[in-house]
Order: sequence, then structure tokens, then C-alpha cells
Amino acid sequence: MVEMIKKGVTIVNGKPEFTAPANVEAARDKTMAYRILRAHDISSDPKKMRIKFDALISHDITYVGIIQTARASGLKKFPIPYAMTNCHNSLCAVGGTINEDDHAFGLSAAHKYGGIYVPANQAVIHQYAREMLAKCGGMILGSDSHTRYGCYGTLGVGEGGGELVKQLLENTYDVDSPEVVLVWLEGKLPHGIGPHDVAIALVAQTFPNADVKNKVLEFAGPGVADLSMDFRIGVDVMTTETSCLTSIWETDGVVKEFYENVGRPEAYNEIKVEEGAYYDSIVKIDLSKMESMIALPFHPSKAFTIHELQANPEKIFKETEAECQKSLGNQVTMDLCRNIVDGKVVADQGVIVGCSGGMYENLVEAAAILENQSIGNTYFDLSVYPSSAPINMAITRDGTSEKLMSAGAVIKPAFCGPCFGAGDTPAHNGFSIRHATRNFANREGSKPGQGQISAVALMDARSIAATAANHGVLTAATDIEYTVPAHEYKFDPTIYEKRVYNGYGKPEPEYELRFGPNITDWPKMYRLDDDMLVKLCAVIHDDVTTTDELIPSGETSSYRSNPLKLSEFALSRRVPEYVERSKAVKALEVARQEGNAPAEIVEVLAKVGGDINKTTIGSCVFAKRPGDGSAREQAASCQKVLGGFANVCYEYATKRYRSNCINWGIVPFTIEKDVEFNYTGNDYLFVPGVREAILSGKEEIPAKVITADGVKDITLYCKGLTADEKLIITEGCLMNYYAAGLAK
Repeated sequence: MVEMIKKGVTIVNGKPEFTAPANVEAARDKTMAYRILRAHDISSDPKKMRIKFDALISHDITYVGIIQTARASGLKKFPIPYAMTNCHNSLCAVGGTINEDDHAFGLSAAHKYGGIYVPANQAVIHQYAREMLAKCGGMILGSDSHTRYGCYGTLGVGEGGGELVKQLLENTYDVDSPEVVLVWLEGKLPHGIGPHDVAIALVAQTFPNADVKNKVLEFAGPGVADLSMDFRIGVDVMTTETSCLTSIWETDGVVKEFYENVGRPEAYNEIKVEEGAYYDSIVKIDLSKMESMIALPFHPSKAFTIHELQANPEKIFKETEAECQKSLGNQVTMDLCRNIVDGKVVADQGVIVGCSGGMYENLVEAAAILENQSIGNTYFDLSVYPSSAPINMAITRDGTSEKLMSAGAVIKPAFCGPCFGAGDTPAHNGFSIRHATRNFANREGSKPGQGQISAVALMDARSIAATAANHGVLTAATDIEYTVPAHEYKFDPTIYEKRVYNGYGKPEPEYELRFGPNITDWPKMYRLDDDMLVKLCAVIHDDVTTTDELIPSGETSSYRSNPLKLSEFALSRRVPEYVERSKAVKALEVARQEGNAPAEIVEVLAKVGGDINKTTIGSCVFAKRPGDGSAREQAASCQKVLGGFANVCYEYATKRYRSNCINWGIVPFTIEKDVEFNYTGNDYLFVPGVREAILSGKEEIPAKVITADGVKDITLYCKGLTADEKLIITEGCLMNYYAAGLAK
């Protein structure tokens, strides 16, 4: 189905050939990706890009922190369109008034600074961007990792809030010139195959070995032409799970019709692969060989065909259970095998939701499968979330909603909650099948630390509907007969026209921001001194550590406008001791700043000849490969609020997490992969001369590990920092950098 070939290819006579041009850099500039990137790059160095975006977008668990940071850094108005959607904390079910307080803050900020405000449940973040902000040849930066609009001809990049702050303050997004991977599509889809089937197969092939990490995926080939717009975006939005930087697709008449449908025909422009364009590697996808897929816990890459799972469920489930137990630290036992009844896999719940699942065509085909059927009155239930109010209106008008509801499905408003653990949490040890973006641990809403666990598997809406029609017994859509209706999505803009506030270009400087009791300013952040002494407060040896483990999602999202309150949840579901350990270390630095030399630190520094008067004291996290998944900056900001000053790892799972660390003044150290890091939460790292090393661009930094057994040498690396990033780290965070007047 999917083949990854790690060899360069060049477009010759419109097709990829395994040849390399004489000038690779010049030929790479011919790719669709580079034509767009270069048009937005103001750097004089072709290998170090400095990008300015056309538009920004955030949702209601990120925009408050972004605006508060930008406001503290001198924000006067939004220089480019900035849309704030309300699709994550829109239930307002946790924490009293605090969710709606954030929404009121967002609307007042749109007035004051000239922004776009999309009220709760009108659209999930990415659907609004697709319909109203995307354009061929454009670039959008979003504070959500699934910011992907490549099939609309737009390079979408998901990053932490600090990168949006830089754009709001008219700075740049700095990135090394990326490699480009050609995704070549051929063949025609079998009946019953949906976009999630293709996406899961793609993630399974590319993620495990980081084959496309921080690279651009460029989709082309004869297979593209027969794919609908909804199918393309269903694959495209999931490219985030490959760990790529962004994506772009060829545009054609299908894309042209989309822009005409949403009332923005001027946004269309043809973008095609160019003769002589060079790609660093190629992924070949034969659409005709696609099968119905399922991704088991805890990652979209844990993929099997549904037929494979049906044939040997006990073996596959037991292997998955063992992996889950290891990932959960044996806090609680996951029992997937309870879902095998009479040799068949039975699900407890189905959910079709969000930026990947809630698209018009997914819902129409699900309804066709469920027409005149019943989901039954067993434990199985089915929830459907259209991704925008216009889509909800369309399925109401054409009868799709009626078919779904008549079968027993529940139609809910545009909401992202089930994607991150804030809605439709299954029962303990329940098995949920979802057309959603992720199935990481705890993202379904369970709490292993409290003895609760449930499992989410990713499937396409078509197979979920087939399973629902079979009363929860796992069923591949390719195994049933149904007719795809000839419905065509008719976008109706009137809901947005009536409800969305668009103040871009019309800031009202005197307009007062509306604050709630949970919306607080950032606490004081200390700058980095000459030397650094950090205590290891969390040491994690999992192969990959997700953002959800660094700062849990779910109900904790309600507190993201309150840095101190939110920080209490940092690493709570992975290293529960971390918060109190970090607080204790921060208290030592506060005492030092006040002129009181803590005896514990004086004693530790004496072992390495350190001077407490020029040594910053902080906490540190070690993980092998941290930061996979969400773009949320709070994974780093919470560490900083608690006194964090460094991360140490073998490699960062994503650029966005490393950037989040930098923007919050956390030094992103790495070590060689063959170095065994067998230290504990009571050990220290001393890094002499760290400030000068960073400012001077020294990338190999000698340090010392201080344990009860003595002192050992270790080499830390801090590679590839830009001039601005060096200053941000040494000043202590992005806000301090702006406050010091260091921004160019």
C-alpha cells in the first residue's frame, strides 16, 4: 500500500526518476514547497529561512496565553489576520465561569487589536481556516499541531504560541531549509476506503523511524485527480502524525471548485510539480491496494488492517496490552481482550469528530451505511460532530442528519473535545473507535493515576459506521454493500456572516480587555546567569514522550489561562513527583536571587568549584525523545513557571517542542545516543560558562553530573540556535527578550 524509499528523485517528463541533478539546492527550489517558502522568506541566507506568514489561527486553549505574552511584549495591533476559534473549551463544563471568561477575553481582544473571533461551536479551528483563510500559495501559522492546509495549496505550520507571538510582533519564524519528500499517489480507491485508511497507512510507514521528521511532504501523481477535497484534507491533516514540518499538494479543478463554493474564487491558483524538481526521498502510495485500517493504542502508527485484527485479535491485543502497560508505568491494567466476544472484536463506542472526521463526505457516507439500520441498545453508542456549523446545516438540509439520528447516532456541535480527552470519555477499560486525529494515552479522558483506563483506536468513519450497523462488532467498510449518495456540499456563509466578528484592519485601541479571575499574567522569569546548576526532577526512559505526558490534556485545558494553576498538572500523569520537586528547586533560586545562599546548593557547588553568585539554579527534565504530538507551548511554559531551565534528551521528537523550550528560556540540550543516562531525580547537572557558550555559538558544552557517588563528566550539545534564539534563552524567555529591547 505504502512504500518509503530513501533515495532522491527528480521529476523527469512529469514523473519521478531516481536521478540527482548537478545542483541539488537549485533543483529543490523548483518544488511546490520551496516556491511558496521562498516567497515568504526574508532571509539573505538560503539555508536559514526567516518566514513571515499570511495569517494566524488559534483556539480557546491557546489564544489567551499568546495575547497575554504579546501584550506584555508591546503588542499594539494584529498586523495580519488572526482568527481565534472556540472549539476546545467550548463545553464550559469545568471550572465554573473560566472557559466562558476566556471566550469573552478573546472577543474583547479581537476588538482591541483587530482580530477575527469565531464564537463557540461555530467551527473547529482548522475547518474555519480552510473555508475562510486558506489560499493557493499562502502560508498560515497555527497554535495547534494539526495546522495542515496543503491540499488547499496553503502551507500550514503548527507551532507553540511563542511563534505566533513573534508574528504578531512582526518578527519571523526561523527554520533551517527543510528537505522535501515526494508523496506519489497512483491507482484508484476501492469501494469503502476513506481518507483515514490512507492516512493511518502513511503514518505507520513513516513515523516509527522518523523518516520524514521536520521535512515537507509534497503530494502529487495521477492518483490525486480522482480524490475529492474532503478526502484530500482527511489525509493531509494527519500528516502531522508523521512528524513532518508541513505539507503541500498539487492543485486542480477540484480545488478551484472548493474556493468557488466558499465564495473566494480569487484564492485559487494552479500549483503543479515542476520539471526538474528534486526531492530528497519518495513515498509511493498505491491507492488501489488500500484496505480498511485500524490504529491501536497509543499512536496512529500502531496500524493493522481490520482484517488482520479480525483474524487474530487475542494475539494482537495481548501484544498491545503489554506495550500499554509499559507506557503507563504499570499504574493500571488495560484489558483489551475483554472486547473479544465469541472470537469477534466488539467496540463500546464510536466517535466521528473534528478536523479529520467531521467532514461533510465522511458524514454522508456514514449515513448511507446506517440508513435503515440501528446501532442497537447494547453498550455501543455513536456520536457525530460536524466540523462546522455550515457543514451541520448542509447535513440537516440534505437528510444526512435524519439518517444518522434514525439509526441511533447523536449529532453534536462543532467541538474538538474527544480528540484530546474533553468529551465522550469511555467507561473504564472501554474500547472506543474514532475518526479523530490521535489516540495517545490519556487523550480519551481516562486517568491512570486514579485507576481509570480506556482505549481508543483510530478508524475511518466508513468502517465506524459499518461497525455501528453491526451493533459494535468490528466491521470493515470494504466488506459491506452500500451506495454512496450523489450529495454535493453547498457551503452557506450566512452563519459566519451573522456570528463571526471580523475586526481585521479595524483595531480599537481604547477597547478594554475583559478579564476573568482565572486569567492571570505570567510570573517573573529569571534570566540565565554565567553558570547553571539544574536538578533532575524527572527522568523518563520511554522511547517517546508525548506533549500530553509533559502537560496532560482534558480538563486541565480549562486552566491554561492561569500559568500557576496549570503548572500544577505538569507531568502529573507520568512523573507525579515532578511538580513538588521543581517547586523546591525554584525556591532555592528565589532564595539565591534574594541574596540568601541555600546551604544545599553551596555544598553541591563546592564539589565542582562553582560560585553561587553567578550560578542559576533550576530544574531539568530528561527524556529520550520528548515532544511528540501537540504543539501546545504549555508543555514548556509549565516547566519554566516551576523553575525549569533545561531539557536533556537524545533528540527532540518535533521542532515545535524544541522551539517551545527555547521561547520559554529552557536550554534544549542533547546528548549522544550511545550515552547511558542512568541518573535519578536527586542528581544535578552543572554547566559552567553556559551563558557565554550559548551566546558565542559553542555547540559542544562540557558539563558535570553530580550524584551521591561523586562527579562525572558529560558532554552536552546545543546545536543550530539562531542569533535571536540565543538571546531568548539567555534572557530567560521570549517576553524578557522583548522587554530588553533585543528584537530587531
